[in-house]
Amino acid sequence: MDASRVILGIESSCDDTAAAVVRARPGVAVGTVLSSIVAGQDALHLPYGGVVPEIAARAHAERLDTVTAAALDRAGLTLADLDAVAVTAGPGLIGGVLAGVMFAKGIAAGRGLPLWGVNHLAGHALTPRLVADVAFPYLLLLVSGGHCQFLAVAGPDAFTRLGGTIDDAPGEAFDKVAKLLGLPQPGGPAVEAEAAAGDPRRFAFPRPLLDRAGCDLSFSGLKTAVRRARDRLVAEKGGLTRRDRADLCAGFQAAVAETLAEKTRRALRVFADRHQGSGPVLAVAGGVAANRSIRAGLDAVAQAAGARFLAPPLALCTDNGAMIAWAAAERMGAGTPPDGLALSARPRWPLDAGAAPLLGAGRKGAKA
Repeated sequence: MDASRVILGIESSCDDTAAAVVRARPGVAVGTVLSSIVAGQDALHLPYGGVVPEIAARAHAERLDTVTAAALDRAGLTLADLDAVAVTAGPGLIGGVLAGVMFAKGIAAGRGLPLWGVNHLAGHALTPRLVADVAFPYLLLLVSGGHCQFLAVAGPDAFTRLGGTIDDAPGEAFDKVAKLLGLPQPGGPAVEAEAAAGDPRRFAFPRPLLDRAGCDLSFSGLKTAVRRARDRLVAEKGGLTRRDRADLCAGFQAAVAETLAEKTRRALRVFADRHQGSGPVLAVAGGVAANRSIRAGLDAVAQAAGARFLAPPLALCTDNGAMIAWAAAERMGAGTPPDGLALSARPRWPLDAGAAPLLGAGRKGAKA
C-alpha cells in the first residue's frame, strides 16, 4: 500500500504568489515536487521602486485560485487527490499572509482536509531535506530579502540561531543599492548582472563586523558606503558612467560575499563545537542563495572546513509553495497535529523563540 502523502503548499508572504504539489513518504527525507507554480509581481511594483504591501495583498487575492489550479493541472491531479493543505502563516506582509491563510482554509474546509500552518522561514530552512538526503542536525545560512541568520537545524520545529543580521538583510541591501544606482527591481539579479562586468577592487568598501567576535552580521553601513561612493562620483563627473556602475556593483557584491564567507567560517566552528560527532553539513537557502558569487564563496568555505555543501536548485531558493508543502510533511512525520481552521496569520514569527531579539528587529519584536 502506498503510504505517501500528497500535499498542496501555498505561499504568499511577500510578492510571489506560489502553489505547489509535493509527494512525501513518512520517515523519508527527499520528496518529489510534482509541480511548482510561481506568479511574480515585479511589473506591479516596478513604478514604486519596491514592494507595496497593499498592491501585493490584492494581487495575491486575485491570483491564488489560478496559481493553485495551474499547480494541480501540471501535477495531473485534482483537489480530490490531496491528503493535506499547507500554507505560509507568517512571517511576512500581513495582507498577503492573510490572503493565503484564508484561501487555504477554504480548500481545507471544502474538502475536509487537514491544514498545517507553516513558518515561511522553516520552509526555507527545511528545503535542503526536500532535495537531498540530509540528516539532522545541519548548519543553515538563511539569506534572503528580509532575513539573514545562521541556524542549527535539529528537527522540523527545532532551530537554534547562532547569529544574524542586526539591521538590513543582504537581499534588502541588494535592493537598496540597485535603487541607488538606477537599476531595476528586484535588485539582486540586477546588481549581479552589472557586477559581472565590474572591477571588485576599485572601491574599498567595508566588511562589516569582521572586527567583532561572533556570527552576527550588518549590511546597513555597507549600503551607506556605496551611496557615498556614488555621490562622490556624481559630484566629480556630473553622473555615473557604465563602468562606474559596474565597479560599484562588483565592489558591493564582493564585500557581501566575503563578509558572509568569513561569518560562515565562524558559524561552522560554533556548530562543530556544539554537535561533535555529526558529519558537518552547510546548507544555504533563501533568495540571495541564488547569487553565484555568494554560492561559490560559501562552497569554498565548506570545502576548507571539510563540510558537505548543499544549495538547493535556484527555483527552490526563492519563495515557492514546494518548501511550504515539504515543511508540513516534515511536521507530519514528527507527529505534529494539524492546525486546523483556527490557524491565524502572523506578521512576525521567529524560528528560535528563545533567542534574544536582534538589534534590528524593530519595536514590534523579532520577525526572524
